[in-house]
Amino acid sequence: MAVVRISFGVLAIIALIFSIVLPAVQAESLAPAPAPTSDGTSIDQGIAYVLMLVALVLTYLIHPLDASSYNFF
Repeated sequence: MAVVRISFGVLAIIALIFSIVLPAVQAESLAPAPAPTSDGTSIDQGIAYVLMLVALVLTYLIHPLDASSYNFF
């Protein structure tokens, strides 16, 4: 009798899981998201980052030449 009760409990749990999951399988799919549109701000930001990187590199290249002309000690 114990085997019958355990298998009935397992069957009840499986039935409960299927009753929750199966309606979600038949749900309608959502409409796809619209394609992202670029208003130019990301392009402007990319150009600004490149220009700041160029300015940083130039600063580090020019600074040793400028600093070598000073004699502190």
